[in-house]
Amino acid sequence: MDARVTEFGAADAKAHFSELLARAEQGEEIAIRKHGRIVAKLSPATPLRDTSEPRKNWDAWFAHRNARKIALAPSETVMDLLADTRGE
Repeated sequence: MDARVTEFGAADAKAHFSELLARAEQGEEIAIRKHGRIVAKLSPATPLRDTSEPRKNWDAWFAHRNARKIALAPSETVMDLLADTRGE
């Protein structure tokens, strides 16, 4: 990411908000001044976590479970099922 910090007055930031968002998205940090002091900053957001891999694992588990007709009895827990598969 870019380490640049650019300062804008509040009125300029308001007038060019879309442009400032695009610049922040590209890695620039934008400081916004009001009456001579920094009151806010726009900075790049942290990337969202990729949830596709856990979803694939979940779907694979359901396919596995359904193919083998695995089901828990009403009084059984997942821990019981794991203990059975480990031979505990």
